[in-house]
Amino acid sequence: MPSSTSPDQGDDLEACVLRFSDLDLKDTSLINPSSSIKAELDVSTKKKYSFAKKKLTVTSSTSKTLKSADKRNPFKDHLTHNHEVSAWLPDTSCFSPDELLSGQGNGEGEVLLYYCYCDLEDPDWICAWQTALCQHLHLTGKVRIATEGINGTVGGSKLATRLYVEVMLSCPLFKDYLCKDDFKTSKGGACCFPELRVGVFEEIVPMGISPSKISYKKPGIHLSPGEFHKEVEKFLSQANHEGSDTILLDCRNFYESKIGRFQGCLAPDIRKFSYFPSYVDENLELFKEKRVLMYCTGGIRCERGSAYLKAKGVCKEVFQLKGGIHKYLEEFPDGFYKGKLFVFDERYALSFNSDIVSECSYCGAPWDQYKLCSTPQCRQLVLTCPACQGQGFTACCVTCQDKGSRQAASPAQSSFKEECECTARRLRAPRELLQQGRLPASLGPRPGDDEDGPCLHERPHLPFPKPSQS
Repeated sequence: MPSSTSPDQGDDLEACVLRFSDLDLKDTSLINPSSSIKAELDVSTKKKYSFAKKKLTVTSSTSKTLKSADKRNPFKDHLTHNHEVSAWLPDTSCFSPDELLSGQGNGEGEVLLYYCYCDLEDPDWICAWQTALCQHLHLTGKVRIATEGINGTVGGSKLATRLYVEVMLSCPLFKDYLCKDDFKTSKGGACCFPELRVGVFEEIVPMGISPSKISYKKPGIHLSPGEFHKEVEKFLSQANHEGSDTILLDCRNFYESKIGRFQGCLAPDIRKFSYFPSYVDENLELFKEKRVLMYCTGGIRCERGSAYLKAKGVCKEVFQLKGGIHKYLEEFPDGFYKGKLFVFDERYALSFNSDIVSECSYCGAPWDQYKLCSTPQCRQLVLTCPACQGQGFTACCVTCQDKGSRQAASPAQSSFKEECECTARRLRAPRELLQQGRLPASLGPRPGDDEDGPCLHERPHLPFPKPSQS
């Protein structure tokens, strides 16, 4: 647990410093300050934060040793002598526990989304450090670490998330790869995640192929949101013309594109990103001699997804949206992306515009707010409007409805893991039907579960009467 105590005197700002023991942070090149980092913090906290930013100090005399360490990995030699993760945590003594915890509620706090592809030699140590760091700042969420990099989504107070960003930007392992713009922020807080989960994996996003075979170092061409916007505009102007050489490809799972997507996109009917390679293999003819514009939530899936598609050697060119949909919507909230942005936390979705592109699975009314299937332990997401919910239409399929009834009658039988009808009948890698050598007639998603996320169903065929439209 962090040892956060207030200074003896409230005005004693000299006591407020952000320390990283044994790390020389006097070098301003290690820091990427932003004038907006203090936004929305109260006046007292702003003063303390501002002072802490200016007083990033070293409390040890080993900085000279660190400067002479291996340039490729400044931690390499140093960690062999000091493996204590507590020495690499920020000093938060100038903030009271209440200040770090305040505003953690939904809409008052903040959620960070980021990733960084870079070679890491000791992911286990980084795992221990990230766990301690998040606990120190009272953050919840998920952090995946591998030898190929780090992928994180964490939530907490605005003060805590901003301190987390500064720590990451100051860390020698990431400072040459990360910048402040790589962190996507949205309203939320620690309440958006049930717990903190930090772990070491083979991949920082589960594509199901070893990074040694498909590397992040050979991705598609990155396009800024502005550049991508122009490409999509050009694509849509030619989309109805026979012989278009461009495909706008959604790399996400089908339940994500169900509630929001770019106009005219090809949205694969896949449940997991680990099925994406199989989808590509099944539809190679579709991508032959095409310019492919790829996108996903924050950009991470496109990094290796584009690398996989490029490795097939069939595409004319492969591009990807830098920063993903999240960054695009920050610049173009009323652009070519319509609907909500699905997120893998208890908010389920972020809204940047008022468009609704999905419908209630029971009555067909416009609706895009997910709820979990009413059967306990089912991980399916259900699109059911308030009117249908009021009539009891809350299960995702017949199987779950029966299980829910059996569980209600026999509470002791509370554990089942098998798939329900919604997932059992879905193909792993569907094959798109080409029409006279052209792209599929419908490039929108058809009516799922990420490795750690929930899933949803297409319109169920339940033995219930159709809901009234009253």
